[in-house]
Amino acid sequence: MIDVALLRDDPDVLRASLERRGLDIDLDALADLDRQRREVRSRAESLRATQRESGKAIAKLQGDEKQAAIAEAARVSEEYKASLAEADDLDAEFNRRWVALPNPVHPSVPFGHSDEDNEEISTWGDLPEFGFEPQDHLDLGEALGIIDVERAARLSGSRFAYLKGAAALLEFALVRYAIDHLTGAGFTPVVPPVLVREEAVFGTGFFPGGREQVYAVGVDPDGTGEVEADNLYLAATAEIPLAGLHMDEILDEGDLPLRYAGFSTCFRREAGTYGKDMKGIIRVHQFDKVEMFSFAHPERSWEEHEFLVAREEEIVRGLELPYRMVNVCTGDLGDPAAKKLDIEAWMPGQGRYREITSCSNTTDFQSRRLKIRFKDAEGANRRAHTLNGTAVAVGRTLVALLENHQQEDGSIRIPEALVPYAGFEQIGP
Repeated sequence: MIDVALLRDDPDVLRASLERRGLDIDLDALADLDRQRREVRSRAESLRATQRESGKAIAKLQGDEKQAAIAEAARVSEEYKASLAEADDLDAEFNRRWVALPNPVHPSVPFGHSDEDNEEISTWGDLPEFGFEPQDHLDLGEALGIIDVERAARLSGSRFAYLKGAAALLEFALVRYAIDHLTGAGFTPVVPPVLVREEAVFGTGFFPGGREQVYAVGVDPDGTGEVEADNLYLAATAEIPLAGLHMDEILDEGDLPLRYAGFSTCFRREAGTYGKDMKGIIRVHQFDKVEMFSFAHPERSWEEHEFLVAREEEIVRGLELPYRMVNVCTGDLGDPAAKKLDIEAWMPGQGRYREITSCSNTTDFQSRRLKIRFKDAEGANRRAHTLNGTAVAVGRTLVALLENHQQEDGSIRIPEALVPYAGFEQIGP
């Protein structure tokens, strides 16, 4: 959620940011609504003060004067109640509109409409040269008996997969590889809940805009088709429960940055992507991920962003995956992020780069919603900045490993850094 002071004091900056995101928002009407709600709230408070004073005066009066004063007090009381109700309604309407606005974008974010407009910053590694036609990950996985989407579809529908044998062991190896790397860099490992309340999903900015992507949990105990909601949601990423770890708390300035590495299963409905990436395990409803999350000092959050991106690069380079870094454009930027950098690994089976990690600075957008503050040296409470970054998204990283390290005989070479965790050097044909 954005600081409302931006609307009141610098609306042109906000307007420019919204226009760069391709949004047409009537900020003048929103500013008028803000002024109106404050005026009505002020009138209600003034009437309340008059009510209190009249109560004291009535006690000193007698006869007709007292009856007249009582009648006037009753009128003021009714006017106060009406003004208070109007102020509450105006606040609710303003907040409904205000919380839908995305975080202002950082000046360095390129303008664009889709991921095709993302700006390449750098590349690393040489693209593999094969003396044969490279296969995609699903063909490789099925031939090796380590990925099974057909049986998963019979069980759960499309966009699910069984990881079997060496693929399952490779998942555990990737997770431990990432966790060891991050704990060595000062992160605290966390296994968070994946069922979360609405305030946590709202607090991270997935609601209200992304509600269609999140699974809600409910039960139909009588089999009647009437679902009883549990008011819980399956987290789309560990970012959500990690952000909620310190909700409604005041942190110590000296403890910042607080860095966590969370492992969780993630659930996404992938609404609106029908027919897109249906083959394999690129875009599935359920996957596992190690997520970095940091609560940072606002004056050092961009340094923290660079720190998280550097950890991502170290992990991907250790896996010997050629990649490019892109600065995500305004049209492809999620609502909470002021800026996001993606690492896109080369996928030989597809002949293109695909995103395997993202790192976002959400500034105070999430902490304002989740009421996460810290006490500074002067004793004032300030909002922390929150940042998140992918250490390993298992499914997509597996795709990149299989496709980049495939051999002519159909086997898969395991990168040297991963061998101690996997316990084997290759997956045989």
